[in-house]
Amino acid sequence: MGPVRGNKKKRKMEKKAEENSLVSGSSEEGSADWWDVLSKTIAGSPSSQLPDTFKSTFKVSRKTFDYICSLVKDHMMAKTHSSFTNGKPMSLYDQVALALTRLGSGNSLITIGDSFGAHHSTVSHVTWRFVEAIEEKGLQHIQWPSTQEELTHIKRKFEAIRGLPNCCGAIDSCHITMLLTSSDQEADTWLDRMDNYSMILQAIVDPDLRFRNIVTGWPGKMNDSLVLQSSNFFTQCQNGERLNGDKIQLSSEIELSEYVVGDSGFPLLPWLVTPYQGKRVSKTEAEFNKRLIATHAVAQRALARLKGVWKMIQGDMWRPDKHKLPRFILVCCILHNIVVEMEDDDNDVCDDLPLSLQHDLGYEQEVCGSVDKAGSILRDKLSRYFSGK
Repeated sequence: MGPVRGNKKKRKMEKKAEENSLVSGSSEEGSADWWDVLSKTIAGSPSSQLPDTFKSTFKVSRKTFDYICSLVKDHMMAKTHSSFTNGKPMSLYDQVALALTRLGSGNSLITIGDSFGAHHSTVSHVTWRFVEAIEEKGLQHIQWPSTQEELTHIKRKFEAIRGLPNCCGAIDSCHITMLLTSSDQEADTWLDRMDNYSMILQAIVDPDLRFRNIVTGWPGKMNDSLVLQSSNFFTQCQNGERLNGDKIQLSSEIELSEYVVGDSGFPLLPWLVTPYQGKRVSKTEAEFNKRLIATHAVAQRALARLKGVWKMIQGDMWRPDKHKLPRFILVCCILHNIVVEMEDDDNDVCDDLPLSLQHDLGYEQEVCGSVDKAGSILRDKLSRYFSGK
């Protein structure tokens, strides 16, 4: 899943969107005309009277919308064409708008079909075609940093939060709940500890709330530690293939390797630092916990924002095909990252959302007692470093 290279990457994305507009004949003026027509269908009034409707409806700015269209154009326009109930063919804009509305609102196929003037089967078909297209063309938006320059930038931004040096990411998990019935032969497989049917999403996040690695598809009954151990990221780290960059010298006695931070639901490992546990933590350990928890909060906020914006994966899902659900989750994560990358300078699409850390509402914090000796040494090094400041 693909790397992001700051402003250079952003300029390339904007250029691609502009080139696509010229090729398709959809100039900015044409785009505005299209939105005027569609907004009358959805809201019953011209878009000029509803200046914020575009972002609130599609969860992205027009600039980002055009870029997404450029990503999916070839895939979505290559095969069968979709139409409104009146027989009018759907343009690329129409199809992307419909799919984004489905993913962003979480409303039923019938509700969205009625608002767009399309049959519910068309809503389902177009949305799935969109998911396939984003999977095919958008995976480069979720990738571990591929250059030392990019990783160094991430480390500096993490250190600026509460001083943790050489930190490369924050890891956390959440549950995506599903609507199943007891008659489903596989229902018990997906029943979690809170008696919900759910699927796990585990993510590693950078300081800009961008997903750098995700794992999904596992039943919600699995704890954080088991999901982590089932991931390629875990295998790579254990084999020294990830988080294997340069160590830094904190003092004449303290050398620090790369690591990510997690909460108490994760095991303490040589490359995964978690808080000190228990009621008898020392003052030094308590101070370290505050720093770690504040740094780790970026993962919680990213997951909370993901669910808050792409409501199709917030709360109870429709009755999903459990083989398709991980793909919907992946696409929502890709869209989340595209918004971060395209709108990092003017990211007002989600700024009206509360800065909530409630990314897994209704689920109590798990506690993993697994402690690796080398991980304990790493955490103690960091704790001593801060106590000596």
